[in-house]
Amino acid sequence: MSTQAAIEKDSPTETTETAITDQVSDYLTRLQVLNEVRLKELSLIERVVRVEEELRNLREMELMRHEALMREMNTRFEASQKERDTRFVTLQKEMDTRFEALQKEMNTRFEASQKERDTRFVTLQKEMDTRFEALQKEMNTRFEALQKEMNTRFETLMREIDTRFETLMREIDTRFETLQKGMNTRFESLEKRLSFTQWFIATLVAVFTAYVTFSPLLDR
Repeated sequence: MSTQAAIEKDSPTETTETAITDQVSDYLTRLQVLNEVRLKELSLIERVVRVEEELRNLREMELMRHEALMREMNTRFEASQKERDTRFVTLQKEMDTRFEALQKEMNTRFEASQKERDTRFVTLQKEMDTRFEALQKEMNTRFEALQKEMNTRFETLMREIDTRFETLMREIDTRFETLQKGMNTRFESLEKRLSFTQWFIATLVAVFTAYVTFSPLLDR
């Protein structure tokens, strides 16, 4: 009984030590793992820092190279620009000289051509005037001949028209006289018929009036 009680008294102490040992071991394990993680993080941070320094150095080198390249390009561009300007000025002077020479040549040719055209125009004008005068004379002669022929034909036509008109007027007068005589004869006959008709109507009216007047007397 005493032994069991002693064992029961010693058991909590061992259990506590065991739990503490386990916790310490676990803590040490976690601490070791955390240290390893921190060491890896530090190593990674060092690598990142080295990469950033290398990138910074590389950027500085690239910037220096870019500036040097830009200076070189500017120098070359300025030299090329000056050379182009010099060539352009020379070419401009050469073109001006050639253009002036060409302008003078064109003016000389134009003046010569203008004089030649003026001479040809004057000659052509004189020739046209001569031909026009000859044509005008020929047209006047033909017009006068045509005018005389037309006058002769017109006079002949007028005479023929007058003759035909006179013959037609005579024929019309003859026909009109004949028609007038026929109309007079018909008018006289019609007048006689109208007179007879008037006399007959007057006789009938008189007979009717007498009948109306004397019929009551006869009835009595």
